Amino acid sequence: NWSGSLIIASLTGAFGSSFLYGYNLSVVNAPAVHIKKFYNETWERRYGFSVDESTLTLLWSITVSIFAIGGLVGAIIVTPIVKFFGRKCTLILNNVFAVTAALLMSLSLLAGSFEMLILGRIIMGVDAGISLSALPMYLSEISPKEIRGSLGQVTAIFICIGVFTGQVLGLPEIFGQESRWPYLFGAIIVPSLIQAVVLPFLPESPRYLLLEKHNTSKAEKAFQTFLGKDDVSHEVEEVLAESRIQRNTKLVSILQLLRTRAVRWQVITVVVTMGCYQLCGLNAIWYYTNNIFSEAGISHETIPYVTLSTGAVETVAAVFSGLVIERLGRRPLLIGGFGLMIVFFAVLTVSLTLQKTVYWLPYLSIFCILAIIASFCIGPGGIPFVLTGEFFQQSQRPAAFMIAGTVNWLSNFAVGLLFPFIQSGLQTYCFLVFAAICFAGATYLFFVLPETKNKTFNEISQAFAKRNKVSLEMQEINHYPGERKSSAEQESDFTSSVDNGETKKGIV
Repeated sequence: NWSGSLIIASLTGAFGSSFLYGYNLSVVNAPAVHIKKFYNETWERRYGFSVDESTLTLLWSITVSIFAIGGLVGAIIVTPIVKFFGRKCTLILNNVFAVTAALLMSLSLLAGSFEMLILGRIIMGVDAGISLSALPMYLSEISPKEIRGSLGQVTAIFICIGVFTGQVLGLPEIFGQESRWPYLFGAIIVPSLIQAVVLPFLPESPRYLLLEKHNTSKAEKAFQTFLGKDDVSHEVEEVLAESRIQRNTKLVSILQLLRTRAVRWQVITVVVTMGCYQLCGLNAIWYYTNNIFSEAGISHETIPYVTLSTGAVETVAAVFSGLVIERLGRRPLLIGGFGLMIVFFAVLTVSLTLQKTVYWLPYLSIFCILAIIASFCIGPGGIPFVLTGEFFQQSQRPAAFMIAGTVNWLSNFAVGLLFPFIQSGLQTYCFLVFAAICFAGATYLFFVLPETKNKTFNEISQAFAKRNKVSLEMQEINHYPGERKSSAEQESDFTSSVDNGETKKGIV
């Protein structure tokens, strides 16, 4: 089932999208000292005196957190963009934001303007907000149901690779020096240009072409390219069957989706998984890493190299999840990942509290950090994106990803804003807060989440139908009261929309 075009599309799409998201999460850590010095020197050159510590801290906090604000903007505007331009073209056009951001950030030192760096961060956030919705949408629509989970995990794998790449390039021997840190941001151009060059030669999402553009000819060709076979009548008919159940492919708005009884529990589940994805404490782990390594006796100069182990563990765990997701399923990996995080958060709390009493406890803390990172990447780190693409029908998917993206970025911003206060008030016991969030998420998923492995979109909708207290056939009434079409009318619409008025045999 893994055709060459499918592999190229997933790798290229992820390299220019989720890779950059992960890269921009970690790239600001290594040059932080040099960037703060640049801020101070710029301030002194403009105003004749050094910036005070509180103002410098505020500028740096804005530089780091503004990325999440940009991401929220991107998540909000992605729905009309993917509707008008399509999934693939949205990914291609999104590179304009990435290249613009890279130029602003990399030239900020030369121009002597820290405002360029901050503006570049928010534009890069917009790029990430769009790509983290458009990419999973594209991958879920081009992949066969048998490998939809594995292909969806490519998003998470490349986020981890991006984080690890940012750590490596930030080493002092590479770009982690005072004169070289702008190159860290200039490197963003490379994945963007590769994606912009390769993706135009690959087809658009066949589901988008068939259900939203009503272009059966191009949809057939897209299916043939991605599936690597000539006879795609079964796949086309499967998509049309979904359309006949929906009876209307008009895209729903967020308000319509929230009001739709037939997807009520799907929406709640996406909100819970996306919220837990950001609130489960991984950002707190990154905050504590250097301190824990230092307590274990690792020298300050060596810590950046030891920190690479966290990025490596992330990547290996994400790849492992991608390899086993179609064998084990989404449900065991997601619930199991949260469960393991609860255990290791509890052990980490004990080891941090008592680490000065027993010499070997700091090493236990290091193990717990790596174990928490691995547990996160096995399930919670990538499966929420997969589920968002699987839970909803074609007309609902853009609005669903907009909701998921909004929850994702608001939660991201909330963690950055509130964690310093939580850490200050609870000290090492702050990890118990995150353990409680993981427990709440795992409990909810245990009772609500059905297994979606190797199921069609209609079968997944049917799995939620009983909980939503509505039959699958009632979805159209919930979606568009007063706009209902008969199956015969819908099939007639597809027939009349075929290019040049020709009807494809065996499809409609």
